[in-house]
Amino acid sequence: GRIRTISGNIWGKTMIEIRHLTKQFGRVFAVSDISLTIRDHQIFGLLGTNGAGKSTTLRMIADVLKPDSGSIHMDGQDIYDNPETKRDIFFVSDDAYFLPGYRPMDMAEYYAGIYAGFDLDRFKKLLNQFLNYQDRDIQTYSKGMRKQLSIMLGLCAGTRYLLLDETFDGLDPIMRQRVSVLLRNAVKEQGLTIIISSHNLQELDQLCDSIGFLHEGGLLLSEDAPRRIQALTKVQVVYQTQEDQISTERRLKILKATSQGQLMVYILDGDEEDICREIEH
Repeated sequence: GRIRTISGNIWGKTMIEIRHLTKQFGRVFAVSDISLTIRDHQIFGLLGTNGAGKSTTLRMIADVLKPDSGSIHMDGQDIYDNPETKRDIFFVSDDAYFLPGYRPMDMAEYYAGIYAGFDLDRFKKLLNQFLNYQDRDIQTYSKGMRKQLSIMLGLCAGTRYLLLDETFDGLDPIMRQRVSVLLRNAVKEQGLTIIISSHNLQELDQLCDSIGFLHEGGLLLSEDAPRRIQALTKVQVVYQTQEDQISTERRLKILKATSQGQLMVYILDGDEEDICREIEH
């Protein structure tokens, strides 16, 4: 898969600005000094393996977690302890919670009491179109059905920002396609800004306008510039001499480098065949 970037913002210049964001749990840095700008009215993808810091980053944007250091601003306002900005964010976690005994319409009415712009009529239409067993307790739903319901609630909440954590996990291929169409239409028709996390590049490749790649709590790259990102490649190299290492590294577009004894591990921006030729040169 490849990551595509589409530049431009036809709706305005509002945005989320993340600066030097850090969150530590014990001795582990879940997020380490991330700086990132997310422009409005697009779908922005957070890509990374499990444990890369995606969920922690989304939870800090949603003001569920407090950072140890750094800041997050929405349209120039600090989001923390700010009811005005919090009303503009709907967060769908990977393990979304539903009140015991509640059915889908019960949850919709619950959120309508929290979000003034919640569209109950639209929610009913989506419910009839996509979800069966409307009169059943949500706790009896499969993970995929609960995920569908969470996305529908988020799309109808009337917020400016929708944060989706591992959205496609548990959805079958047909429902993934349907959800993708719903998200794209929400950006075009509602002016919604969607931030979506995934560990699967193929899930985000065709959907997102811009992507940030997280690795071990740090941001390797974020593309808003009008250029196509090549496939990210991971390689392991053992050099014969230090001179060979210095010469090779000068020719590579290295995003991250770590050493394990004599073994060097690189994450690079470039095609695998081209990279191998450079290393073997």
